[in-house]
Amino acid sequence: MILRKSLALILLSPFVSLLLPAQSTQPPVFGYADFTTQAGIEAKFLAVPDAQLAGQHLKTLTAEPHLASTPEDRKTADYVAEKFRAAGLETEIVPYRVLMNQPKAVRVEAFSAAGQLLMSGPAREHVDGDPYQDDPRVVMPFNGSSGSGDVTGEAVYANYCRLEDFDQLAAQHIDVHGKVMVCRYGSNFRGVKVYIAEQRGAAGVLIYSDPQDDGYYKGDAYPLGPWRPESGVQRGSVQFLIKYPGDPETPGVASTLDLPDSARVPNEKSGNQPRIISIPISYHDVTPILQNLKGPGVPQGWQGALPFRYHEGPGGVKVHLVSQQDYQRRIIWDVIGKIKGSEYPDELVVAGNHRDAWVYGAVDPSSGTAAMLESVHGMGALLKTGWRPKRTILFCSWDGEEEGLIGSTEWVEQNAKSLEKAVAYFNMDVGVAGPDFGASAVPSLKQFIRELTRSVPSPIGGTVFEAWKARHSSDNEHRASNAPPMAGEDVRVGDLGSGSDFTPFLQHIGVPSTDIGSGGPYGVYHSVFDNFAWFTQNADPKFVYLQQMARVFGLESLRMADADVLPYDYVTYAKEIDAYIDAARRRCVDTKFGPLDFAPAQAAVARLTAAAEKVHARQVAPSGDLSKLNLALRQAETAMISEAGLPNRPWYRHTVYAPGEFTGYAAVVIPGVNEAIDAKDVNRAAQQLAVLTHALERAARALESAR
Repeated sequence: MILRKSLALILLSPFVSLLLPAQSTQPPVFGYADFTTQAGIEAKFLAVPDAQLAGQHLKTLTAEPHLASTPEDRKTADYVAEKFRAAGLETEIVPYRVLMNQPKAVRVEAFSAAGQLLMSGPAREHVDGDPYQDDPRVVMPFNGSSGSGDVTGEAVYANYCRLEDFDQLAAQHIDVHGKVMVCRYGSNFRGVKVYIAEQRGAAGVLIYSDPQDDGYYKGDAYPLGPWRPESGVQRGSVQFLIKYPGDPETPGVASTLDLPDSARVPNEKSGNQPRIISIPISYHDVTPILQNLKGPGVPQGWQGALPFRYHEGPGGVKVHLVSQQDYQRRIIWDVIGKIKGSEYPDELVVAGNHRDAWVYGAVDPSSGTAAMLESVHGMGALLKTGWRPKRTILFCSWDGEEEGLIGSTEWVEQNAKSLEKAVAYFNMDVGVAGPDFGASAVPSLKQFIRELTRSVPSPIGGTVFEAWKARHSSDNEHRASNAPPMAGEDVRVGDLGSGSDFTPFLQHIGVPSTDIGSGGPYGVYHSVFDNFAWFTQNADPKFVYLQQMARVFGLESLRMADADVLPYDYVTYAKEIDAYIDAARRRCVDTKFGPLDFAPAQAAVARLTAAAEKVHARQVAPSGDLSKLNLALRQAETAMISEAGLPNRPWYRHTVYAPGEFTGYAAVVIPGVNEAIDAKDVNRAAQQLAVLTHALERAARALESAR
C-alpha cells in the first residue's frame, strides 16, 4: 500500500506540489481561516482514487442488466455495501416498497390507408459484434409509468411534442383527439410529452430517437462510433415528474415496508401517473410510419434527418398499440454509508448517485457509481490515518431513480427532520460519458464548484478547471451548464431543474445542492448499447475520467465537511434572483401583462443583497465562534421554501427553482411567478409574487441574524 501510494503521487506529477501539504501558508480558500492543514488532508485523498480500480467497479456493476427491484439490482446493492464497509463506513441497506411497472407485452403495428402492414415491433436492438445485446434478461423497450391498454388511431407527427408543437398543430386545425402522437426525443422530458398529449386528448404516444438528435447525423453510429444505431431504443419513465417524483402512491410520505395500505393513494387516483399508452421505438421502426404519413409538410424546424420529407398527418397511417404493464409494489434498496463527524455530527454532508439502470447502464448511472466507490476508497484511506471529518458525511447509492427518482425521494421524505441540518447534497448521475466536465448548482455553491476544480488534476494536463474553461461541456439532460459564461463568470455553472436525485433535496426541503458529470458524444442513452463495450470504446478507455470524477466528487464532500464556515455565496445568489425578477418584470412590460407591482420583491432582494454582502465579509476571514454564522447561512436556503408549495403541484416548494411544467428537466426560475405569467393569470401572478417576496425577506432576516 505504501509503494502504491508513493507511485500514485509520482504519476500525478507535475501536481505533486498541488497534492502535497505546502510548507508555507496556503492561498486562502473560501470557508477556511487557514487552509494549510486541510490542504494536506486533501492531498492524501486525491492520491488514492485509482483508475483501474474504478474500471473494475464499472465492469462488475455492468456485468448484468439490473433494472430496479430485480435480483440483479439487489446484487449491485450488496456490492456497493461491501465496498462501503471495506472502507470503514457504517453501512445499511434501506428497503422501500414502491409501485412500479414491468412490461408483460408491448406491441406496435402500423398499417397503410389500404390496410397493408407497414411495420410490426418494437424490433430487437441489434448491431454486429456487441457482446452484451443478446442477454435474455434485457428488458424489452417500454416506458416506466406507461398506461396499459389496446388502442388504434391515426398517426400524427408532432415534432418534439412540446407545448408549442401542439399549439402549432391546433393552429393548423389538426385535431389530435384519439390520435397516436409520434414524437421525437429531445427538448423536454418524455413524461411532459405524454402529459401534454394526454391533456390534448391523444390516445397514445410513440417516442423515437431521430438520427438528427443522437444518431448518424451527429457522427458514426455504434459500433463504428458513439452515436445511436438504427435499432437503438431509449427506454425511460413517463411519470409526471412535474407533479411529484417518487412512489406514486405515497406523495410526501416515505413508502417504508411497514406503511399500511390505508396510508397509500390508490394508483388510479395518483397525481403523477399517465393514463394513456406510451411506447419508445427506434428510428428503424418509425421510418415506415413517417415515410407514409400524409397531410401538410412539416414546418421549419420539424424536419429530422431521415432521408425523406416529413409530414404531419393525419392520413396515410393507422397505428395499433398494445401495452400490458404489470404494476406491483416492488422492493428497492438504497445503500447508505456514514462517516460520523467529530465536531458537528448532526450536520450532514450528503453525496449520492443512483445505481439502477434500464439495462446495463455503463454511463447512466454506473460510471457515477464506480467513481463514487473510488471517492469512498479515498475516504477510507483517510480514516485509516485517524482522520475524521468535522461534519458527518453520508454516501448514498439510490435505487429506482430511473422510474421516477424513487429511492432518493422516499429516503428524503423519511429523513426530512434530520436533513434540516444537512449543509449540502452533492449529486452525480451520468458520471462519465466523455472528457468534458460540467456542473450545475444553486447559486450559492457555483463558486465552490469552480474553486475546488482548481485543485484536481485533469487527465489531459493542468487542472479540471483549466480543461473545463477551455471547452464547453457536453449536454446532459439533467443540467443546463453548456451556455456561454455570463458576465463575470469564468466558466458556466448551470441551474438545477430536475431529472436526477438532487430534486427532493433542493426542491422539496431546501438543501443546497450541486450536480456534476463529464460529458461527451453519447448516443446510446437508455439503450442496451450503454454497456461496458461501448464505454471502453467511446467514453473512457483507460478510466482516467472515472478517476477524475472520483476526485472531484469526493473533494466536494471533504471540503464542505471540514469547512470552518459554510462556503455559501449568497451575494451571487441574490444577484441572480434580482436578475430573475427584473426579467419577469420586463416580460410583463413587453407583453402588457398586469398590472403587477414588482417593487416589494425588488426591495426584498435588495435587502437580501445587503445582508449577503455583510455576511460575505465575515466568511472571507472567519474567526471566533462561527456556530451562529453557520446556522444563519444554512437557514437562508431553507427560507426559500414555501410550505404551501407551487400552485397545482404542492410537493415542489422552492420559490426560486423548479422543473418546468412543460419542460420537466430544465429549470424554471421563480416558477410561481413565471408560470402564472405564462398562463396569463394576473391574480395568481400577484399572489406568487407575494410568496416570493416573503421568502426573500425570510432569507434576508436569516442572514441578518448572524450579526
